[in-house]
Amino acid sequence: MIVYPNAQINIGLNVTERRPDGYHNLETIFYPIELLDVIEITDSQQFSIKVTGTVLDNTPEDNLVTKAYRLLEREYDLPPVCIHLHKHIPTGAGLGGGSSDAAFTLKALNTKYQLGLDIVSLEKYASQLGADCAFFINNQPVLATGIGNIFSPISLSLKGKTIILIKPDVFVSTADAYRHVIPKMPEVSLAELVKKPLKDWKDCVENDFERSVFLKYPEIAAIKDLLYDIGAEYASMSGSGSAVYGIFDSPIENIDEIFAGYFVRQRKL
Repeated sequence: MIVYPNAQINIGLNVTERRPDGYHNLETIFYPIELLDVIEITDSQQFSIKVTGTVLDNTPEDNLVTKAYRLLEREYDLPPVCIHLHKHIPTGAGLGGGSSDAAFTLKALNTKYQLGLDIVSLEKYASQLGADCAFFINNQPVLATGIGNIFSPISLSLKGKTIILIKPDVFVSTADAYRHVIPKMPEVSLAELVKKPLKDWKDCVENDFERSVFLKYPEIAAIKDLLYDIGAEYASMSGSGSAVYGIFDSPIENIDEIFAGYFVRQRKL
């Protein structure tokens, strides 16, 4: 069985308060995009996982794909499998690649071995693997609150637009990004702000991480500025970075030349 986990972008991100447990509550919109990893699951004599593509720095047992398999194996006595994960979604980019891999593994195992798990059950399992993992079960745009684990449906479609995604060779520590944010409740919810025309988002739909991340990594700020310079209707860092995206009315020619040296992908939404 082969599945294709997709990435997501954050449209706006407000860090609203620090919780007593040390985590932060936030408000953001998760929006799926067609930037894909590949997972193949085959029957085997013993469990194994092979990772190709982007090099990962974790051990096989620490990989979220392995953790997803182990989670279901404990309750459903799954047979051993061989999992081949081909990584294409950049890591450390704020694009949810690892979370998507985990969620799609759960869905694939559920289908392959006819476990009979419905959407709600799959989301419960996914939430045990990471705050945003459950998003990729239903894989539709949502307003996410709490620690990014409480989802509310949102009527938002960017269909027909073009997204350009740029990832510099920069690692942004999520913990460090949170440490430099001053939490505050927004005056207007993102759910209301994104009802405005796309061209107006530039002035009101913000990512709270950008201020401190841009100060430390001006290269990321420069990418956002250049996306606007070449005609983006809206541009933002995704999550705590380091990927930056621009939303355009139509494709841009020579985008690889404009952003030479970076990971660059142009896709229709």
